[in-house]
Amino acid sequence: MRIACARLVLPDEVRTDVLVELDDAGVVTAVEEAGPGEAADLSVALAAPAFANTHSHAFHRLLRGRTNGGGGDFWRWRDVMYGIAGTLDPDGLRAAATAVYAEMVAAGYSAVGEFHYLHHRPDGTPYPGHDMELALADAAADAGIRLTLLDTVYLRGGFDRPLEGAQRRFSDGSLERWHERWHALDDALRAAHPEVTLGAAIHSVRAVVPDHLAYMVAGLPHEIPLHLHLSEQTRENEECLAETGLTPTGLLDRAGVLDARTTVVHATHLTDGDVETLGAARVSVSMCPTTEADLGDGLGHGEALRDAGARLTVGSDQNVVIDPFDELRRLEGGARLASHRRGVLSPADLWRAGTADGHTSVSLSDAPAQALEPGHPLDLVVLDPRSPRTVGSEPHELVLSASSADVLGTVVRGVHRASSDLRRLAVDAYPRQEHLRDQ
Repeated sequence: MRIACARLVLPDEVRTDVLVELDDAGVVTAVEEAGPGEAADLSVALAAPAFANTHSHAFHRLLRGRTNGGGGDFWRWRDVMYGIAGTLDPDGLRAAATAVYAEMVAAGYSAVGEFHYLHHRPDGTPYPGHDMELALADAAADAGIRLTLLDTVYLRGGFDRPLEGAQRRFSDGSLERWHERWHALDDALRAAHPEVTLGAAIHSVRAVVPDHLAYMVAGLPHEIPLHLHLSEQTRENEECLAETGLTPTGLLDRAGVLDARTTVVHATHLTDGDVETLGAARVSVSMCPTTEADLGDGLGHGEALRDAGARLTVGSDQNVVIDPFDELRRLEGGARLASHRRGVLSPADLWRAGTADGHTSVSLSDAPAQALEPGHPLDLVVLDPRSPRTVGSEPHELVLSASSADVLGTVVRGVHRASSDLRRLAVDAYPRQEHLRDQ
């Protein structure tokens, strides 16, 4: 396959008249200059590397437009979310995830890290064959997105609190049973969906006994992605300090959880020492600005974390908004609000956060080509250069001026998916569940 790009925006340069040759697996075999009238299977006026969504809860999409009238805070929103979590079966989860993943690809995401804890039936009894996890894999295949399934440990309801209500379906009961299920799921995915990357996640320090953190990580291959929520709420910090004498970051550091394969999500409420620890460990940080704004979480520490050595990435989290440009624009906007300066994160910083560093967070060694190197798979987002938002913009600044509405299509592993088709799929797949009216 041959793809010709009149303009190709890379994090550090804009290239013109590029011809990319791919093999049948969508892997780059050659990059050349496209001559006048050069024959190609796909010719586009404007493209960039496709984005990676490093943090998603697909089923949260069912709350979009349903939680804003009553006010409240994160914890009140969580109660409503648990109401939805307690109702989904594999068919409902597949329908919701198909709608979400199709919308993601239509918006320019080619990969997603799905932070998944709806493992079992609502009463906590297991499904016979990884039904919920395979529903997510099926949905990703239908939408054409790269899926990293971050199978999550969730063993207690909080510091000194047992599991309650919908939380029972999140838990395997013990780390031993979670390890056993994780390895069995790895075998099942290799057989049914070898294109899926299986990673792991710790829901949060409040969901696992502190002394078990090191044991949890030791039972996994070191080469897989490891993600966790970190310091999204001040209550988590206060309770962690009361129980352990450490901040959540300090606790994770003591347990040996933090290194370059680790992605911490949110990391909103950190001490200066926490920032230094995370940077020294070279972790990735998944900031989710649309969700953090929606839930009133607060402004994060993007500039300080970057300067300390951490890699910044973005996620759509609760999927109230699915737009990588919006996430990245808010990432820089939050840094401006916190520092009273513009250009805290340059356009190149934002492109890298949305693309190369995001793909590293969810794929590690299997990240697609970000600088058009032969031997890597190719993922691209195709943009409309003549929309009201993009016309007149410098190409490298499109990350701050474009939106998901300007995405004409996304190339994933060399396969082009038109955004118009994906948006129809997102609407048609959305589950028509009567119980949603009552949530």
